[in-house]
Amino acid sequence: METTLKEKGQKWLQWAVQNPKKFFTYSMILLSVSFIGSLIQGIFFPSETAFKIRPPVLYSKSKTTQNLTVINDKEMGKIVNELKVLKVKRDQNALKKEDSLRIDYLFNQYQKLKNGH
Repeated sequence: METTLKEKGQKWLQWAVQNPKKFFTYSMILLSVSFIGSLIQGIFFPSETAFKIRPPVLYSKSKTTQNLTVINDKEMGKIVNELKVLKVKRDQNALKKEDSLRIDYLFNQYQKLKNGH
């Protein structure tokens, strides 16, 4: 390997300066092929995670989205109530290992509901 990466880059840059029309043509061909490839990928192989973002309920006209948030709010209320019971148990120094695991589980569930996952 006689030439380094820096030298190769300088040669490419020098070629691009000496042949601007060819450089522009090759660049446009590369960009066009890339754009067409991304269109084909987006149409025939759409990403499943692209549309998981839900709009806020305020802007949504769908009843299912509104019902989903009401259900989430109810579940979050149940979790908060159970955590309050466990807090009272903690204040009385009556927590067991199972209670600690339950607290972790409830907290994770609460975070999932809060973040909409």
